Amino acid sequence: MLKQRVITALVLMAVLLPALFARQAWPFALLSLLLMAAAGWEWGRLNGARALAIPMGALLALACFAALWAGWSDAPPSLVWWLATLVWVLGGAFALRGGPAAWPHLPALSRCVIGLALLWTAWLALAAAKTIGINFILSVFCLVWAADIAAYFGGRAFGKRKLAPAISPGKSWEGVWSGMLGALLLAAAWLWLDAAFAMDSASLYTLVYRRLGFGLLLLVTVFLSAMSVVGDLFESLVKRSAGAKDSSGLLPGHGGVLDRVDALLPVFPIALAMISL
Repeated sequence: MLKQRVITALVLMAVLLPALFARQAWPFALLSLLLMAAAGWEWGRLNGARALAIPMGALLALACFAALWAGWSDAPPSLVWWLATLVWVLGGAFALRGGPAAWPHLPALSRCVIGLALLWTAWLALAAAKTIGINFILSVFCLVWAADIAAYFGGRAFGKRKLAPAISPGKSWEGVWSGMLGALLLAAAWLWLDAAFAMDSASLYTLVYRRLGFGLLLLVTVFLSAMSVVGDLFESLVKRSAGAKDSSGLLPGHGGVLDRVDALLPVFPIALAMISL
């Protein structure tokens, strides 16, 4: 299992890193488009539309390509980010409160449309973040990863109170607080790096600091860390309602694409909403 995980991770890095660090934005946009199409296929399989899973992935890829062709990845309307923020905050709270038992009561068509819309918005946010600059997109990726790593170790060391036992029994409130602390430490370190070294672009933290000040930067960082947990829990809820351990077996040792990007789905659109203030 460990060998599979390592091999898959190395292959993913060999493919993703050149696209991420490419001078032009289109290699990363196309690669992330393919990954989102795979996530759309997984979403259909998890939500009562197995027969339509491949067409769903193709439809999502077509919608992403249309946005790319129209130039939305370079200058998307900020309203998209605010609508996504509203959906993730209110819809996420509603879905998590209902739990795995309530999710299947939504019509399959509604569940599929919700998933495709969220995936499309996340792809658009990824593509737009890449056009801002490598430093910016890395700062958002690393916020999610730092929060996740800190939550894991904080939860293992201090976890006592369960966060959502019906959805993800391993998560604790102490892990959530640890994740927020990890994200705050990262934000402080990145602010210093931006000031000390010449970067290709400002990071998320510097942009928020310039627009909103240090106090609101702390609140935005905590909010984004919390929303990464919402993304993770939402995907866990969908899998649990479908009786699935992983979203698919596309990534040996890692599950599926959704298993790897769940926490990113709300964070990127919301991060872009924050820098549009």
